Amino acid sequence: MQNIIITEQSNADTKDIDLMDSLQIATILNNEDKKVAFAVESVLEQIAKAIDLISTSFLAGGRLAYFGAGTSGRLGVLDASECPPTFGVDSSMVQGFIAGGDKALKYSVENAEDGIENAVEDFKKFNPSKKDVVVGISASGNPEYVLAVLQQAKNIGATTIAITSNPEAKLKVFADVFICTPVGQEAITGSSRLKSGTAQKMVLNMLSTGAMIRIGKTYQNYMIDMKLLNTKLLNRGVRFVSQICNVDNDEALNLLQQAEYSVKTACVMKIKNCNKVQARNLLAENGGILRKVI
Repeated sequence: MQNIIITEQSNADTKDIDLMDSLQIATILNNEDKKVAFAVESVLEQIAKAIDLISTSFLAGGRLAYFGAGTSGRLGVLDASECPPTFGVDSSMVQGFIAGGDKALKYSVENAEDGIENAVEDFKKFNPSKKDVVVGISASGNPEYVLAVLQQAKNIGATTIAITSNPEAKLKVFADVFICTPVGQEAITGSSRLKSGTAQKMVLNMLSTGAMIRIGKTYQNYMIDMKLLNTKLLNRGVRFVSQICNVDNDEALNLLQQAEYSVKTACVMKIKNCNKVQARNLLAENGGILRKVI
C-alpha cells in the first residue's frame, strides 16, 4: 500500500458501498465530500500566494492558463470559460487546455494524459512569456502532459502553480506555488472526479475570483464588469446599479442605456454627476477600479 499514491488507495470507510441502498450511498458520499472544504482550508496560505501572483500578472498585462487531463482539464476549461461573462475580460486573458483537445471535453481520449507531443503543441498555442502564469492541475500530479507543460513554463521563466491531491506529486519540482489539497482516498477507488475534482473546483474558483477582485473587477461583492448578454444579466445589472447608486430600477436602466450597458460607467455617471465620456475617463485614471472613483 505504501507504494500506491494516495489518490489510488482504497477507502476503508466506503468498502461496503456496493451493499448500501440509495440513501446510504448518498449519505456516505456526502460524508466524504464534507472533508473537502477542510482540505482546502489547510492550504489557504498557498492559495493566497497564488492569487497574489496571478493578480500581479494581470496588472502587468499577463495572462493565466490552466492545463490538465481528464476531469482536471475539464475543470480548468470550465473556470476559464466563465471569466469573460463574469468579469468582462477578453477570452485570451484566462485560457484552459485539456489533454486530447476539445474532443476530450466530452469523450475520453486514450493516452492523452501521457502525450508529451500534445503538451508541447498546447504550450505553443498559449505561447506564454515571463509575465504569464501557467497552472497545472492533476489529482495525482504525475501525468506526462501536465509535467511537460509546467517544465516548459518553468524553463522560460513563467510563473508556475500546481494543484493536486498528492503530496508526492512530481509536479512539485516545477511549481512556484504547490497547492496540495489532502482529501484522502476517494469514495470509489481511483475516481478522482469525486473529492479531488471537487477540491480542484474550489481552488480554481478562489484563484480566478480572488485575482479578479484584486484587480478591481468587483465593487463590494457586485460583479460590476459582467457582460449583460441576456435578460437575466440585464436585470441583474439594473439591480446592481439601483443598489449601488440608491436609485429605482427605471433610473438604473436609463443610466445603463446611456452607459452602453456598463455597470461601472453607469454608477460613476450617477454618483459623480457626469456624462459617459467623463465617467470612462475617471475610471481609466483609476485603473478601472470603481471604489477608487466613488
